[in-house]
Amino acid sequence: MGSTVSFSRPRTVHTERGEIPIPRWHDPKRYLWLLGAVVPANVAASWLAVYLTGNGLFWWFTAVLAFVAVPVLDWAVGEDAENPPDSALAWLEHDRLYRWATYLYLPNQYGSLLLACWFWAGGGWLTMSFADKVGLMVTVGIIGGIAINTAHELGHKRAPAEKRLSKVALAQTWYGHFYIEHNRGHHARVATAEDPASARFGESLYAFIPRSVLGSLRSAWRIESARFARLGRSRWTLRNDVLNAWLMSAALFVVLIVWFGITVLPWLIGQAAIGFCLLEAVNYLEHYGLRRQKLPDGRYERVRAAHSWNSNTVVANVFLFHLQRHSDHHAHPLRRYQALRHADEAPQLPGGYATMLVLATVPPLWRRVMDWRVIEHYGGDIRLAALSPRHQRGLLVASAPTGQ
Repeated sequence: MGSTVSFSRPRTVHTERGEIPIPRWHDPKRYLWLLGAVVPANVAASWLAVYLTGNGLFWWFTAVLAFVAVPVLDWAVGEDAENPPDSALAWLEHDRLYRWATYLYLPNQYGSLLLACWFWAGGGWLTMSFADKVGLMVTVGIIGGIAINTAHELGHKRAPAEKRLSKVALAQTWYGHFYIEHNRGHHARVATAEDPASARFGESLYAFIPRSVLGSLRSAWRIESARFARLGRSRWTLRNDVLNAWLMSAALFVVLIVWFGITVLPWLIGQAAIGFCLLEAVNYLEHYGLRRQKLPDGRYERVRAAHSWNSNTVVANVFLFHLQRHSDHHAHPLRRYQALRHADEAPQLPGGYATMLVLATVPPLWRRVMDWRVIEHYGGDIRLAALSPRHQRGLLVASAPTGQ
């Protein structure tokens, strides 16, 4: 009799970290994460639909997808609070398929931007009305806003190449200073009065966005200025990560204007504003009304899961690279998105981020849905919530003893 040879699946894989065991657990969303990289294709898809049908409403397709279809699908598909087992975390971190889902977003992002500029400049064998161009601007702005989220994922990693890619992703929206402020500012001060990106109880989205945009910009500049002061060097250098990020955006816009003409400039400015406002709207959801308490020594308590609003809706999490598991991200900033875990301690939003963004645009509705949840989170003691200075003064007046 001849001998038989059996082939078995290897039980470990060799990596730069050594031998990592291959888990028996399988990620059910493994290939769904690639859908996130496909979002920029909506520019081409919109053009094709308009070209074939002659209906300019398709330029607004991405807005409908983001703020109508995704909330409906979130409701229909439901939630998934399953966590990967501890035995799978090292393998998840190593598996490069997940990294390519974020890497691929960037060429698709800039391909869609070039295509949009061609359309705005009169290309595409179509005649676009003003409303059509606005719809395309909104589409490109949403793609740019999601690019900031991709930059968020890449910018937290140790690999220099991923940090550089993060800056590239931010150039479209002129939000390169986010790379500094988010990593070295927001993560240190989250859910405190000093953090411009943490929304206060009762604050509307429309009050929060300008406060966060301006506060984050000032904070990023102060952080970089302090770094160069410690080094004994001038902050006016291309090594300043705020300046080199803005220079990258300026170079991008100049190239696009030279290539397609000055006619694209208003649309470029508009899509950039939509992109960073979308990012700030997400910031508004993530920590609304939540506050870290001060300890007797004057320092804030450590960051816990209780300081971020989370959501486990499947569809929004797939398109946002698990951003909705925000508590675990703050606890483990270097952890890759596919390994982020649900935390029971974290307060849960009643819907996914797309649903909540729609609610936030109507402040009375937002407050009706969210304010009682904040108060309930703090056991009925509103004094523990993130109150604005005006609300704090009102509480002090209300609690002050009255004269006879």
